[in-house]
Amino acid sequence: MPATLTGQLVVAISSRALFDFEAENEVFEAGDDHAYMALQQQRLDEPAPPGVAFSLVQKLLGFNAGGPPQVEVVVLSRNDPISGMRVFRSAKHYGLAIERGVFTRGASPWRYLRPLGAQMFLSTNESDVRQALAAGVAAARVMPQAARASAAHPRELRIAFDGDAVLFSDEAEQVFQRDGLAAFREHELQRAHLPLPAGPFKPVLEALHRLQQSPGGGMHVRTALVTARSAPAHERAIRTLMDWDIEVDEAMFLGGLAKGEFLREFEPDFFFDDQVGHVESAAAHVPAGQVAAGVASTLARGQRP
Repeated sequence: MPATLTGQLVVAISSRALFDFEAENEVFEAGDDHAYMALQQQRLDEPAPPGVAFSLVQKLLGFNAGGPPQVEVVVLSRNDPISGMRVFRSAKHYGLAIERGVFTRGASPWRYLRPLGAQMFLSTNESDVRQALAAGVAAARVMPQAARASAAHPRELRIAFDGDAVLFSDEAEQVFQRDGLAAFREHELQRAHLPLPAGPFKPVLEALHRLQQSPGGGMHVRTALVTARSAPAHERAIRTLMDWDIEVDEAMFLGGLAKGEFLREFEPDFFFDDQVGHVESAAAHVPAGQVAAGVASTLARGQRP
């Protein structure tokens, strides 16, 4: 019988999100992929430093210790196969049980998400992230210069999510962008009893909720909702989570305050937000990535929603 990943949380991640390949990437960005490959080959026996999403991956894989696998991490990368050797060697050096990888030498790898059955994709490449989101996979553009995760909670996976356009749809955000804050608040107050439609990261939150209910390897999960909403618009967000039968451990309704310092105190292994400004605020303190979906993301690119 062929191997199967059914029943597991499958996370696909690019090599540059997992490891710090910024020095090598400068060679690649110069337009000489042969020099890049040669450099990676020269460094085959040199473990790459941990990247922005390293702690997230390390802790996710920790749930597999001493029991049936609950999480599968697959490297899905624009790297060439030779560079892929260094990725696998680096993973082995750090004790990361990563066995599967797809390396496409510059071609977009997002199309392999479907046969993998991936629920989440993390990459530094914005185009790949947008294509993954369009295909229905939760995806985020990792900020390679973001702060690294705190080491203060070695047995606890901590993840923070924005609400609109991340956990929830961008229905309410569209109202805000079109008609302003007062209309947004009125819209949400009138619909407080109606659950928001799901956003791209609802399946990820559901998977984390399952890990939370059936922890493995001595690992635990702690989640946070960190949103620019404030009262009374907070109620619809909470009621939506109640309707999904999913609990978050912390909720921060910040009413437009910068999120970075709040996230610094929460110390997540990763934070997901759709708006560049929030991601940049967060990235100064914690690992962060942009969910390049929804009307706010579209407007940030100068496109019509």
